[in-house]
Amino acid sequence: MGRLISLLIVVIDILAIVDILRSNKATDKKILWVIVVLLLPILGPILYYIIEKK
Repeated sequence: MGRLISLLIVVIDILAIVDILRSNKATDKKILWVIVVLLLPILGPILYYIIEKK
């Protein structure tokens, strides 16, 4: 069960990073959000989708 949750977190992080890189935001914002997602693997994508995807 732990492996499945870990895999799910990695997939969500990858999807968030791809979404960030494909967006037309400034490069410095993209870099900041990628760092946030990498440092906070569970909370980072949630914050990105709540704050930036309004």
